Amino acid sequence: MDPVILTQTAPFSLTQSEKEQFLLNELNALCELHRQKCADYRKVLDILYAGYTTAKALREIPFLPVGLFKQRTLSSIEPSEVFKVLTSSGTTGQAVSKIYLDAETAQLQTKALSSIMKTITENKRLPMIILDSSAVLNDRTQLTARATAILGMMNFGRDHIFALDENMEFDQKLVSNYLEKYSGQRIFFYGFTFMVWEYFCKRLANGCYDLHNSILLHSGGWKKLIAEQVSKEEFNKRILDVTGIRSVYNFYGTVEQVGSIFLEGDDGFLYAPNFADVIIRDPIDWKECPVGTPGVIQILSALPQSYPGHSILTEDLGVVHGIDNSTCKRGGKKFSIIGRVPRTALRGCSDVHAYAMTR
Repeated sequence: MDPVILTQTAPFSLTQSEKEQFLLNELNALCELHRQKCADYRKVLDILYAGYTTAKALREIPFLPVGLFKQRTLSSIEPSEVFKVLTSSGTTGQAVSKIYLDAETAQLQTKALSSIMKTITENKRLPMIILDSSAVLNDRTQLTARATAILGMMNFGRDHIFALDENMEFDQKLVSNYLEKYSGQRIFFYGFTFMVWEYFCKRLANGCYDLHNSILLHSGGWKKLIAEQVSKEEFNKRILDVTGIRSVYNFYGTVEQVGSIFLEGDDGFLYAPNFADVIIRDPIDWKECPVGTPGVIQILSALPQSYPGHSILTEDLGVVHGIDNSTCKRGGKKFSIIGRVPRTALRGCSDVHAYAMTR
């Protein structure tokens, strides 16, 4: 991958046409790499994308449904090259994705995340409070999506504490002492969206803390908040009422493409970094949807070198609201997440791909 794009360019600086030119070359190369190195990926291309050689546009890049990572071992490296295995979140009894990283891919993901995080931390390692329990990190050999996200974000803070104890109770004494220690300083808070709401927002009184110069980064768990009819606006207002924090950032990401997070801008929309993109697809014919039309989110990333995760059809619905018309000086598409796809549509798509692998 071009190191200039990754480390020497502001992460949201490319226009859509510039991004597509860069990504097309990178993703075509990754398609060929994984065709040669991953037998199951090669089966998908040979059967479902028969005759495919090189894409002439991003929308032509073959994709894998995210569910396939729960059904198959998709790896383009030898077992001896595995540096780390990541697993997706799942309830008891559910299959989980397993993502196999070599050292090079893990390093790329770390550099990519670092370039994105600099836009909100100003390249400073701030005192950090993690709105979770340290128990989630107990098994470092098989990291869940939640643990992976926490460990990744811990790189951008210092003197970390976990605000919840092993019983998921908010440790107010620990947090209060920590805030007294760093009185007047900017604090970096991080947590999964639902957990921030359930174990922080709902358990503290208005005006409990004055942290107006601090930052909160959160992601995941919106499905549970939607079930409770909690909107993004209500979530942000509650954070403001409890802590005074105004710098609240959401991001969208998956364990299948760690490092390529889509960070919320000051305008409230999500944006892809230079080395990633989204395509919204019609669930009927899988063609790209025009701006303003909801569909299934496909995520593209130049980072996955050790497994064929460079082009994935997610299980989420989204909509692109505009291209190269950001009010916060970001290039490319601005989009939002609007929910989950009905299981029947994605299961059908995933089953077709899984069938191809048995041929």
